Amino acid sequence: MKIIPEIRGLVQYGGTVLPEVTIEKGALQQIPLYMESKRFKNVILVADKNTNEAAGLQLSKILPHHIDHQLIILQPNQHGQVLADEPTLIQLFAEMPPFTDALIAVGTGTIHDIVRFIGYKMNIPFISVPTAASVDGFTSKGAPLLFRGMKQTVQTTSPLAVFADVDLLAAAPKQLTAAGFGDILGKYTSLLDWKISELIGNEPYNQLASDITRRSLEACVSNAEMIAQGDADGIAILMQSLVESGLVMLLLDFSRPASGGEHHLSHFWEMDLLDKNEEQLLHGAKVGVATAIISELYKQLGEQLDVEHLSIATPYNESLRKHWGAIKDLIDELPDPSKLRKLLKTVGGPTTAVDLHISNDLVQESLNEAYKLRERCTGLFLINQFKQSSITYPIDSLPI
Repeated sequence: MKIIPEIRGLVQYGGTVLPEVTIEKGALQQIPLYMESKRFKNVILVADKNTNEAAGLQLSKILPHHIDHQLIILQPNQHGQVLADEPTLIQLFAEMPPFTDALIAVGTGTIHDIVRFIGYKMNIPFISVPTAASVDGFTSKGAPLLFRGMKQTVQTTSPLAVFADVDLLAAAPKQLTAAGFGDILGKYTSLLDWKISELIGNEPYNQLASDITRRSLEACVSNAEMIAQGDADGIAILMQSLVESGLVMLLLDFSRPASGGEHHLSHFWEMDLLDKNEEQLLHGAKVGVATAIISELYKQLGEQLDVEHLSIATPYNESLRKHWGAIKDLIDELPDPSKLRKLLKTVGGPTTAVDLHISNDLVQESLNEAYKLRERCTGLFLINQFKQSSITYPIDSLPI
């Protein structure tokens, strides 16, 4: 599959060179020729136990003998999970031999974050080999890392190339595919939040980027059944949508099109699990559930907010009154939360916080605190500016 031509229309904004992207059956077999074309001599494959079995061992066998290559298996924590934290970063840094001239990230989002950070710091390029269509960060520059137990996104570098083998992706665990779909579904609310940030917060906005992201979203929603069945064409559509979302973020050099209030809730929940030293949840699984919650919150905001009689004075009152009609129309266009949950169920993902084993108290807290994680004028941010008491969920009424 080819990335849509409109992506190149964004290059002028970031001046960034796009990675080469291959999304097709047998893409893994094209890597040796690519590595030879770049004249790489000393290559490190980075994987965990599962992704090594999925693709690492196969890739090791097909790389030419004259390309010296070594496999580094990242070690899991006590929950059996590899995290992008200090011990794992140090492991890769320490085990990399001198004169390494390329890294290959074999895995999903976390492995890519680890590799892109180390590669950036060591000035070593990396190649992306996704083992599941699970996140939209494969082609982005942002690396969410854990420093002293706190999450921090560091801007690093994008891959030279992405080789997404559809056969490999279709064989991935279903919950990973469902997580990728959940990450894409979050664009419903992130795109609305991005428009709000332009109208109310005077933040940067690009209509072409918004259109590309929405097209990717709609392609996945239209083919949800195929994706759920693990059909090769459906998985390719999901992977292309994830890659295109990442390319938009790469070229704009920020994540607003793909990350709004729904991601803020997801990050808040993640930080709580880290603080309690509990097992982490899949990013896209959290985002999908959070999207339905944020959508429900915004729907009630659209029904109940009286912009002519705001009871609290903020710097945003005038802009909100001026642009409320446009924002209200966009809220009305959001899918009903029940439809979002039905889509998540279709692909086999969790649909509610209960499914994620996230407590109602944590959901309540995140609705009132998560907007502080990023300085962005999202709908969730505005609700918290105008509220007279804590937001509650399920939402009986909004005290605005």
